[in-house]
Amino acid sequence: MAHFAKLDKNNIVIAVHVVNNDVILVNGLESEQVGIDFLTNLHGHSNWKQCSYNESFRKNYPGVDFKYDTELDAFIAPKPFNSWMLNQDTCKWEAPTPMPTDEKLYGWDEDSLSWIEIPTE
Repeated sequence: MAHFAKLDKNNIVIAVHVVNNDVILVNGLESEQVGIDFLTNLHGHSNWKQCSYNESFRKNYPGVDFKYDTELDAFIAPKPFNSWMLNQDTCKWEAPTPMPTDEKLYGWDEDSLSWIEIPTE
């Protein structure tokens, strides 16, 4: 199955639609434009980008409120915290300090700019 993100005028994802691969095949190869044309005819909306469920292209599988960045040709999740920076290679947000790698659970605390252990009991 092929997946397409429906984008608003600011390239924000408003939905993700699935299209049967047979619909977008041209001479045995997938055609993004054929999928866009199919969805445009079906829904009357023309701003679509194909996305990859396994993240094999356009970096991330999008959800609602992700942004499609035309320069990076990537879907980017909403920024989770003001202090986090976008990794230009992965197009994922990263905390200013790496999360500890032990077996404990952690959550980000923006006030202290640090990872705080989350009690499990």
